[in-house]
Amino acid sequence: MRVNRISRARRRAAVSLSVAALAVGATTVAGPAVAQTKSAPAAAADCSAAYRIEQKLASGTTWQMCWHYESEAGLVLENISYQPPGETRPIKVLTSAKLGQIHVPYDDGKAEYSDLTGAGFGQGLMNMAPGECPGGTIKTVKVPGAWDPQHPNVKGLCTTTRSRGHAYRMQGDTANKVFQAQGKDLLVYTVNQVGWYEYITEWRFQDDGTINMNVGATGSLSPVDYDAGDGRGWPLGKGAKAYATSHSHNIFWRLNFGLDGSSKNTVEQYDSVVTAPARGNEGPTNKTTRTKITKELAGDAKNMRWWRVVSATGKNKDDHARSYEIVPGATTKYPGRSFTKHDIYFTEYKKCEQFASDNLRNCGTGAGKSVDKWVGGQTLTHPIAWVNVGFHHIARDEDQQPMPVHWQGFSIAPRDVTAMNPLTPAELADQNGHVENGS
Repeated sequence: MRVNRISRARRRAAVSLSVAALAVGATTVAGPAVAQTKSAPAAAADCSAAYRIEQKLASGTTWQMCWHYESEAGLVLENISYQPPGETRPIKVLTSAKLGQIHVPYDDGKAEYSDLTGAGFGQGLMNMAPGECPGGTIKTVKVPGAWDPQHPNVKGLCTTTRSRGHAYRMQGDTANKVFQAQGKDLLVYTVNQVGWYEYITEWRFQDDGTINMNVGATGSLSPVDYDAGDGRGWPLGKGAKAYATSHSHNIFWRLNFGLDGSSKNTVEQYDSVVTAPARGNEGPTNKTTRTKITKELAGDAKNMRWWRVVSATGKNKDDHARSYEIVPGATTKYPGRSFTKHDIYFTEYKKCEQFASDNLRNCGTGAGKSVDKWVGGQTLTHPIAWVNVGFHHIARDEDQQPMPVHWQGFSIAPRDVTAMNPLTPAELADQNGHVENGS
């Protein structure tokens, strides 16, 4: 157990006051320690070498992006592009991607936190040891407006690669012919401490074009959050005397798509409906319907529903519009606040709208401070996606000590970005479309 015995309320209240004093409605950005805080935005925009991440994976796929660091949101990735084998130039995917909020309400109703904008998430960037970034590089980040101005530089950004297992496997025409490949990923991540928790914010870029976005919560259960009572906590330790208070982690991501270098993307929703077998049919039928989302949306996930963001300018070699499908992860939707009642939001871009709740920027009188208030029927010409993934943490004996990482997140997967599987072996490159004779 840690020696720090400060209560969650006092610790986070002190953090909140510091954030308020620093922010005054603005978000400060910075990057590597060699850069000056005032010049950081320009450096991130022109992507000088210090701010650039570029990795060619073993399969031949290259990922490129820029990065900078904000005082509240932490790591921000920009100008993310993907170039698989066979493509002559990089394909732009995202203009920017970052966390939009970590909302933490406790089951007893006595505490509720906005970890990004009110509890010092960005200020809590942790130094990483080499063993935490196996085979990779740890970059030094200068934390903007550091609460400890004597120590603003943190060895806190890891970039590395990792195998993920089979990318594909297919039996060929003969028993001794198997097509298979092992997938490789680029990982980019930070560790930020908030109170007793430590959040691992991980961005995983696969060689097939998929991007996985996950946050893993670890660290320690707060030693002052006990005696919640049966129904609001779980007994830890000997017998049933101390009940650790249950709580939720509602995490938002903010994605600014820029497919093929344009912000003028469109959004589509797909719903499939299964009906019972008709007379004479062997099985049920399933019909999928496309709905074009032309205005701002507060969307709810349901069985056989999904969304994609479609390029307005780019097509693959089959003349199909490029797009990315939003693939939700496991979630526990929290109905306690209006902004957590929906799984996804699409809003029209406004520079001031940076955080899904307790937004620090001034968007004008009556604009509201949370993403649900920004869905006002405006036509989507430059859509911003806000993805909400919830986790209800009911502690268990195994959470001590340290607490194992529990992950929550989602992914975006390429849909028609390339004409075929970008990792297709040369022997199968002619099998595009209706293949009559197999492999």
